[in-house]
Amino acid sequence: MKSRRLMGVAAVLCAAMLVGSGCARFDAAQSEPFTTEPKMAPGPTTTPPPPPPLPAKPFPKECKATGVMQGCLDSTSGLIMLPDSQSALVAERLTGAVKQVSVKAEPKVKVTIPVDPSGDGGLMDIVLSPTYGQDRLMYAYVSTPTDNRVIRIADGDVPKPILTGIPKGATGNMGALTFTSKTTLLVQTGDAGDPALAADPASLAGKVLRIEQPTTVNQAPITTALSGLGGAGGMCVDSSDGSLYVTDRTPSADRLQRITKDSKISTVWTWPDRPGVAGCAALEGTVLVNLVNVKKTVAVRLAPDTGAVTGDPEVVRENVRGHAWALQLSPDGNVWGATVNRTAGDAENFDDVVFPLFPQGGGFPRSNADNT
Repeated sequence: MKSRRLMGVAAVLCAAMLVGSGCARFDAAQSEPFTTEPKMAPGPTTTPPPPPPLPAKPFPKECKATGVMQGCLDSTSGLIMLPDSQSALVAERLTGAVKQVSVKAEPKVKVTIPVDPSGDGGLMDIVLSPTYGQDRLMYAYVSTPTDNRVIRIADGDVPKPILTGIPKGATGNMGALTFTSKTTLLVQTGDAGDPALAADPASLAGKVLRIEQPTTVNQAPITTALSGLGGAGGMCVDSSDGSLYVTDRTPSADRLQRITKDSKISTVWTWPDRPGVAGCAALEGTVLVNLVNVKKTVAVRLAPDTGAVTGDPEVVRENVRGHAWALQLSPDGNVWGATVNRTAGDAENFDDVVFPLFPQGGGFPRSNADNT
């Protein structure tokens, strides 16, 4: 039986859900903003040379899966949908490769970034500059042997550091990137496995950081938009009202938080059963969230007038394509996901692919979703 909840209610409510997406509660455990700038620890400034080109290999016939942007990928991380809605750039976390994939062509390696994939690090997200047509810049969140960092990559050039010294741990290294304007890059950092770092305003861990003018190598102004985050899940912006949604994983629960354009912060939903929140996509008050551990995508809906959650999260994908991390809205209105089945230990049952969330069309769900 579904129950209706308002954000900010402190009582814990656990109701059996028709869709099976777990219990949820609303409380005051939302992250707090900081108005002071974080103190950046100096990180390594040297950049290793680019690796040699990968040798050309025949594309295996068994990888030409139907209805997806090719199979036989390594476990993915970042995903960028391209203007034709039938191709994408997808990052492989462990290999550092960024591949251009398509429903009609074999994958091509665009660039391979040197990364340290130990723990849950590696190549963790990618995003194109909002003015990519002019500057040809791509940004990436990566791990090195000593830190996590944000880098920029120009066509034909070696990666350049934008922000170094983000703490690296045995866990809690995942992160996310998104642009909120042509000049503002947001960076979500994990807590490096240490909640105390997330609460420390002098640390870059467990934060959403705002970088202005990120073309200035290692010198861009940085402020903190959100702190107290656990392991990073993902970020997404609702273009209809400019709200930023952030998913993260704390020791007590996974959660979805919201920052409005006027910087009001609220906890939208929590999952005490910790199903593994990951990437998200948002449009017109509906937020889709991937739950990696349980192989689901759920829709969280908010009332347009009050911002209140209108009911329990609705399952829109379950067990289809396996464990998915990234979610991205395509220009034609569909939503695409990218999977992490190899690193989730489920490669025997599911290939790693980029896939449409709604293969029969229909685009982003604007009303109560049917189970898929």
